[in-house]
Amino acid sequence: MRRLPSLNGLRAFEAAARHRSFTAAAAELHVSQAAVSRMVKLLEDRLGFALFDRRANALVLTERGRALQPALTDAFDGIARRVEQVSAMRAGPVLTVGMGATVAVRWLIPRLSGFHIAHPEIEVRIATGGAGAPMNDDWTCAVLLGDGQWPGYEAERLFSSSLEPVCAPRLAAALCRPADLAGATLLHVSHWGEDWPRWLDAAGVADPMPASGTRGLSFGSYAMTLQAAIDGVGVALAPRLYSADDIAAGRLAAPFQLAVPMVHSWYLVYRASRREDGGFGAFRDWLYQLCAEIA
Repeated sequence: MRRLPSLNGLRAFEAAARHRSFTAAAAELHVSQAAVSRMVKLLEDRLGFALFDRRANALVLTERGRALQPALTDAFDGIARRVEQVSAMRAGPVLTVGMGATVAVRWLIPRLSGFHIAHPEIEVRIATGGAGAPMNDDWTCAVLLGDGQWPGYEAERLFSSSLEPVCAPRLAAALCRPADLAGATLLHVSHWGEDWPRWLDAAGVADPMPASGTRGLSFGSYAMTLQAAIDGVGVALAPRLYSADDIAAGRLAAPFQLAVPMVHSWYLVYRASRREDGGFGAFRDWLYQLCAEIA
């Protein structure tokens, strides 16, 4: 049997300890300042020691108060999270898919309605991941760009893509041959620094970036780079998978015929123990159908 002090007293103390103020704690708990002070005093009487050193213009935690407050904050935060999770529970399976923001926004999400129509009973949640992000065991699975090596996980190759320069149509009109890129602003993805050198080498032209590296702009993702290209900032080098919809809509143009294969591919990554999770098999089959369209 648990022998706990008053939970109201513990809540009052924890809030006052976080804010270092009975008044702020009262506002958070929707009670009066006097009520918070009274609950904390009753808690101290029950425990047999002081939690605060009450000074004229300050509320200072005692040594025992400092020791107690972090554990209570963690406990109340955990209760709040669990209540939120339970409140969000539903009858059908929930599938959490980790992936990079760019592949989610530019490829999966525009096609996700097809899965929802076929499987309305399965709730899909998209979580933030990416090539540089570790797998999260809260995810059912992930669609990640990489070399296929995720120790401890199953990795099934889904598809690859090719890199090609793209830009706003008005900029493309001035690009007749790859050498014309010498007069253009090149848009780079910071963690895929080998992209432009590989394409330029395949095109047989020298990298127009000077040794100082001052010409061109660098972004943290393909999504940001492509948006800059759409806005006419410069020429991006991006996977065809990401640019195809914008090219079809006329927002981007591919001024050259040359595309080079990407070094990495996209993989479906998951723990073997997740294979029997509700909804996983249906989502996996649907992904392979999409991949067949890319091929």
